Amino acid sequence: MSQAVKAITLEDEYKKKTGITPEDVRKMRQWLQTQPHLPRDHLTDMDLILVYHCCHRSMEVSKQVLDLNCTLRTLFTNLFKDRLPDGRTLDSMKVSLVLPLEVRAYDDSAVIYCRLMDFNPKNLIFQEAIKIVLMVIDLWQYQSGTWPGLVIVIDLEKITLSHLARLDIQTVQQFLFYLQEAMFVKLQGLHFMNAPSFMDRLLMILKPFMKKELIDMMVIHQIGSKTIGKYLPIEGLPKEAGGEYKPFEEAQADVIANAKANYDYFAEENKKRVVESLRPGKPKTITDIFGGIEGSFKKLEID
Repeated sequence: MSQAVKAITLEDEYKKKTGITPEDVRKMRQWLQTQPHLPRDHLTDMDLILVYHCCHRSMEVSKQVLDLNCTLRTLFTNLFKDRLPDGRTLDSMKVSLVLPLEVRAYDDSAVIYCRLMDFNPKNLIFQEAIKIVLMVIDLWQYQSGTWPGLVIVIDLEKITLSHLARLDIQTVQQFLFYLQEAMFVKLQGLHFMNAPSFMDRLLMILKPFMKKELIDMMVIHQIGSKTIGKYLPIEGLPKEAGGEYKPFEEAQADVIANAKANYDYFAEENKKRVVESLRPGKPKTITDIFGGIEGSFKKLEID
């Protein structure tokens, strides 16, 4: 898997039964020309298809979500600045496994499987871990186009309270806001496998930033249970997670090789940012996004 997996062609994307036409893309492109702050020269037709699809083909909602997506990629620097598969980022990719599965969920959603590989809490830099998740999903969409939905599976095997103490509230807040408000996906499920005895403490951290829709699609699976099999074929999971897919280390090596082979994709993606000084009206800041509450949670205390 050392060579770049090619991007899906527009021709193949239009063959999917999404109802999206080149005319829809042309209309959105026309609107982009009236938005001087957006990176119109760097946004591809596939970007426009992805946003139009996740917004259920509403042109007005798509415009808002596209603007917000580019705005958050600019403001949330911890998650989106300098996203290149080299140096520190590659080191971070060895700490966790963020794996696009080859099987689909039973509702035909794409499934991404996430877990720690290095269990030393000191090596978990939470914002880097989330940055990797978003990089892998972006690259996967570039290579495969639209999905009917996305299901996120987080395997909490061997997670301890010391890991929980590594979660910083700012990253939790920014990631969950981006996931719910601006990501180009139709999120269909959030599953936690091997939930530890202190799962309630993890939920206390997450729930303040989750809308009812996300809380309602969250499913918690007990340690060693096979209840995830109600939602997707268990054999599609990696070997050590009870499936028949690649073992963790081989899967991780493939994910890293794919990222490295697509260096140019990430170099180009880093240009999909807004120029706030050109925004009609007033430039946007993090305070506009969160209403001035950033910085009020300095540190997370785990008793």
